[in-house]
Amino acid sequence: MLKIENLHAFYGKSHVLHGVHLNVAAGEIVALLGRNGSGRSTTAKAIMGLVDCHGSLRWKEQEILGKKTYEIAHLGIGYVPESRDIFPTLTVEQNLYLGQKNARKAGRWSLEDIYKMFPSLQERKYIQAGVMSGGEQQMLTLCRTLMGDPDLIIIDEPTEGLAPKIVELVALYLGELKKRGISVLLIEQKLTIAMDISDRCMVMGHGSIVFTGTPNELRNDSYIRKEWLEV
Repeated sequence: MLKIENLHAFYGKSHVLHGVHLNVAAGEIVALLGRNGSGRSTTAKAIMGLVDCHGSLRWKEQEILGKKTYEIAHLGIGYVPESRDIFPTLTVEQNLYLGQKNARKAGRWSLEDIYKMFPSLQERKYIQAGVMSGGEQQMLTLCRTLMGDPDLIIIDEPTEGLAPKIVELVALYLGELKKRGISVLLIEQKLTIAMDISDRCMVMGHGSIVFTGTPNELRNDSYIRKEWLEV
């Protein structure tokens, strides 16, 4: 579905991505791993048209490099940034409705689906999102993306700074996506959750992909883990 070839990205004069090659197949969860500053978040932003880049970004055989962010979203790619970006003065339910791309057309995910998966959101649906905890806001952001009915979701550091109980909810969320055949590009530092849920792992270092393989292959590659992942 998503095929990236020779992708270079820049922040002003800073050359951040150096010829990235990456692909995500239909229904596949790919974990993009690496230390802070390795280029993982920049890769996500490049896919969504948020940074200056060149190379090839193909989605369902269509070149999307150069398209506006909203155009890319309407093609079926959802993006959950690390910053969460909820609307704090709107209610939980209003935030969820804002995730819909077409209010007249029912998607694969309804409010009932969301509330069934995360009852706590239903319990708080009429409160302002800004008074929720960081973990609750993270779940709201993840679920708001689902309301847009994407075929691929790019999720940047969903468990960063969250309590263990909320991390378990994130794992539940990812498991539900896998059951429903939604493709996921998961940017994550916690190896346990990433390797438990993903079909393939890719490791970034200095703006390039330095490893591609299955979770088992990564577990058995002590050099890659020591050189590019362990602190």
